[in-house]
Amino acid sequence: MRVLVTGASGFVGAHAAVALAQAGHEPHLLVRDPAKAARSLTGAGAPDADWPLHRADIRDAAAVRDALKGCDAVLHAAADMGVTGHGADLRGSNVVGLRNVLDQAVELRLDPVVHVSTVAVFVPPAGPRITPDSPLASPRNAYGRSKVEGERHARSLDGVTIVYPGGLLGPGQPRLDALNEGFRAGARSGWLVIPGGVGILDVRDLAAALARCFTPGQGARRYLIGGHFRTWGELAALCADLTGRRPRTYRLPTGLLRAVATALDGAKALGAPVAYPLTRDAADIMLTMVPTDDTPALEALGVTLRPVEDTVSDTLRWLCAEGHLDRREIGRLSP
Repeated sequence: MRVLVTGASGFVGAHAAVALAQAGHEPHLLVRDPAKAARSLTGAGAPDADWPLHRADIRDAAAVRDALKGCDAVLHAAADMGVTGHGADLRGSNVVGLRNVLDQAVELRLDPVVHVSTVAVFVPPAGPRITPDSPLASPRNAYGRSKVEGERHARSLDGVTIVYPGGLLGPGQPRLDALNEGFRAGARSGWLVIPGGVGILDVRDLAAALARCFTPGQGARRYLIGGHFRTWGELAALCADLTGRRPRTYRLPTGLLRAVATALDGAKALGAPVAYPLTRDAADIMLTMVPTDDTPALEALGVTLRPVEDTVSDTLRWLCAEGHLDRREIGRLSP
């Protein structure tokens, strides 16, 4: 089927477009910057992709509708991240753009309509494990609020399938953000050993799961794929095992971490050249994340997650190959 993919110049969208093509579908790409999309698709393993391209912004409702009219289904993967402080127009993309895509797709009777959300809509969590039926959170940060607002709207529509991925790692990220950025900081500057942890999900596994969602007539579904949960101490130890290098670790009380993160936010706002990606928003998520129950989604979609060791190894090698880390910093993973 012809599947319109929004956000194909991003990490998830590019990998998902490749997976859709491999599954026999015809991706149509809605992107703002075709050159960036070409680079992202090359990074995702499709250097010669020649799929139909629609140059548009998801905030432009008329342009979105024109692109949707020629398709059978849609994968809405476009979103802006604000957790590590890049200052995007979060609500414009995560709420207004979402409404433009999903509302019109439902109106035009596309099937299926698949929306990529995030496990962050459940954070801070209400219990020790997150499920698709967990209550939506009331986050304090702008990113979390924009995603929860978009989530509530997506749930109000008939027939929309929602996928909740955890922290994404893997090769081919167009711009380092969130977890890849954190791994670079950990390998280079040291790991914060604090309460909480993160679910690690390989972007290639997420892409495979998204491609499995494109069977029409299934109605609204919700799939949670948070990935392999690891505490921050476990991640530091895993990287030490893989690289053969003992990383620096810093143990900080919860209150001090939040204070440091707030101070870094202030320094960045004043234009200070702070490279470390910690923000107050990121600290809140890092401290409160819990494991997720992925079994129902993985069984329904027929997907098996690759070992977390493979994902982390591939990510560190890729970070080195792209110049984000040097050979010394990835130790014995260096070719």
